[in-house]
Amino acid sequence: MRIRIVDAFTDRPFRGNPAGVLLLEGGFPPDAWLQQVASEVNLSETAFAHPLPPGGDADWALRWFTPAAEVDMCGHATLATAHVLAADGLAEGLIRFSARCGVLTAETAADGTITMDFPTSSLTPVPAPPAVDHALGGAPILSVHDTAAHIGDLVIELADEKTVRELEPDHAALRAFAKRGVIVTAAAEDPASGYDFVSRGFFPAFGIDEDPVTGSAHTALAPFWAQRLGRTELTGLQGGARQGLVRVTLAGDRTLLTGHAVTVVDGELLTAP
Repeated sequence: MRIRIVDAFTDRPFRGNPAGVLLLEGGFPPDAWLQQVASEVNLSETAFAHPLPPGGDADWALRWFTPAAEVDMCGHATLATAHVLAADGLAEGLIRFSARCGVLTAETAADGTITMDFPTSSLTPVPAPPAVDHALGGAPILSVHDTAAHIGDLVIELADEKTVRELEPDHAALRAFAKRGVIVTAAAEDPASGYDFVSRGFFPAFGIDEDPVTGSAHTALAPFWAQRLGRTELTGLQGGARQGLVRVTLAGDRTLLTGHAVTVVDGELLTAP
């Protein structure tokens, strides 16, 4: 059974966010087997997809697993799956995925970029939870927004880009503050840098201390920064030691996420379901 590792939101290997991708011929195997494969791959997400009968609302069924659990939405592993389908000649143009969060689409352009259409996450201003600043190493907090109704992340605005980049949080302590994870963000320091804002994402509750580039988090970061910067087309840089770029376009209740992907491992999974 063929398995790929694809670096998403980057145009070169060993950057962006790696995802496992496994294309299946029939339906999904038992959940326990899917979880074992994801744990063995041991990346932030492994995507599993199989084709659907023609004439329906979607072309492929898609699920995502972290090393510890299944998740409702994942941007970078969706991008990685679309990249694999296009590379294998199994899909052209627009691909429709049926997932736990609804129907998502991904479209590959002539230049190789892939644009995904995801639901925009709503942001609710909330007071900073007690001790969250301590969990973030004492970093000064400017604002806090909750996305519990959608992706389940806490979006925390910090003072500046330098603070975000140098952050050394207490990952175990962060588990207490959000349904899914904690996103920290700040405006870009240099307008000529090629990106408008920076972010980092921490998901210890799902077995991921830090996710290098979280596509789904940008469904909240897009409206957050669109309101502050007065533009609906923005570019975000996410990551600590490993980084990637996400171009976002806010279109009301939908957010378009655009990036590149590159396959770095193409191998064989020897243990069948």
